[in-house]
Amino acid sequence: MIVVVLTVVPERLRGDLTRWLLEISPGVYVGVASTRVRERLWARIVELSATGRAIMVYSARNEQRLQFKVARHHWEPVDLDGVTLMRRPSDDGGTAGRTVPSGWSAAAKRRRFAR
Repeated sequence: MIVVVLTVVPERLRGDLTRWLLEISPGVYVGVASTRVRERLWARIVELSATGRAIMVYSARNEQRLQFKVARHHWEPVDLDGVTLMRRPSDDGGTAGRTVPSGWSAAAKRRRFAR
């Protein structure tokens, strides 16, 4: 099973994919194809997507029974102990190493002085 999600891609690519997969919603394609066809479809998607984005999810022989491929997308697959998850970008621009402000919180100050 293959699922492909395309965003902002040329009509030519969308037409190419309808030869092999069914378009169930705008930009969402589903189908069954061999590994060779899947790899060639992915190469075609990467080649023709220009500035668009693409995600492919397909069946695989692993614990999750699926695998991800991503092209020019802000979500990225991350392997955590053998399980692949999609990491979503944070709202604050990705400041993962931010520091926690020191001192008392506003709620803690209210509780402390309410006594």
